[in-house]
Amino acid sequence: MGDWVRFMGTAGARFVVSRQLRSSAGLWCSLQGQNILIDPGPGTLCRCFSCRPPLDPEKLDAIILTHRHLDHSTDINVLIEAMTQGTFNHRGSLFAPVDAVDSDEPVVFRHTRRSVERLELLQAGGCYRINGVEFITPVRHHHPVETYGIIFNLPYGKVSLVSDTLYFPELADHYAGSDILILNVVLHRPPPVRWIQHLDLESASSLIQSIRPRLAVLTHFGMTMLNRDPDSLAGHLTGETGVQVIAASDGLKLALESYF
Repeated sequence: MGDWVRFMGTAGARFVVSRQLRSSAGLWCSLQGQNILIDPGPGTLCRCFSCRPPLDPEKLDAIILTHRHLDHSTDINVLIEAMTQGTFNHRGSLFAPVDAVDSDEPVVFRHTRRSVERLELLQAGGCYRINGVEFITPVRHHHPVETYGIIFNLPYGKVSLVSDTLYFPELADHYAGSDILILNVVLHRPPPVRWIQHLDLESASSLIQSIRPRLAVLTHFGMTMLNRDPDSLAGHLTGETGVQVIAASDGLKLALESYF
């Protein structure tokens, strides 16, 4: 079947999530025979079984949590239980920032994290492997909690996820060389206050023009993006940057190798 990414949900920010204007499930990646789930937000478990064909969490090899915020982590414990067959089968890997597992309010419960075969804490510049699939977390993002993006180094190229972050000038350098670039673009305009640390359409355009991937995919939309039609905005960015840009929709299955 080849490698693919299924966008089980494309909701970003609290209002789109709480109203379920878009699904808030995570990203399921099938890479080199490994099943990897990224950021299981609210409804991810149900979404696995409503997909056609269904996606079986018991077949997961790893779960990656980019950060602890609820729209990324709400279903983390139930997915760990599913991956480990109710915690009775000691298997699978969990990758997460330290504050998601060791803080005053950990989002990963002690009894579920003890059930995984391997727990690795993410850090800036870290390099990790999932049964032969290599990924790195190039830099800590500018976000209110510890947050990392991901670059998968695959035999045919680099597939990257820029998770939630405020734009900063060095960001493009850390994701340079990405062939497929997935961007969490919550905002249409730059945030009105500094504590809202998310990408907007203008900063997404800057990243795309600097990195120049084969394909850029916008996802994780807030209200201001949904109100302006993400498909139309992606088309505008294609014309502006000269790079193919698409907006993800709930359920989109992206066949990665078709872009190489």
